[in-house]
Amino acid sequence: MLMGDRRMASANTTERRGPQPGRSVPLDTIGSSGAYVCNWSGHLLRVPEGLVPVGWPLGLNIVGREPLTVTKISDDPDVSLTRARALAASLGVTAGF
Repeated sequence: MLMGDRRMASANTTERRGPQPGRSVPLDTIGSSGAYVCNWSGHLLRVPEGLVPVGWPLGLNIVGREPLTVTKISDDPDVSLTRARALAASLGVTAGF
């Protein structure tokens, strides 16, 4: 594999993962699998691999009075609850699960 191919593969991997852990995004713009905390309630939202096609937003829209945002805490949607709570706490996100 050429060096340029490695950089391209690395860029594609980053693109697939979407937001990095610790970043908050609007709920309806989630574009990658992972574990997220709902900022309005503290609920854990798991988005499994393959649910969101690369480059497309999550096919879910919830309407509320305030902006509905989520914070990504892990690229792993199957992270354990104990680990998810610890990740949320390390990012300053209130977990309600």
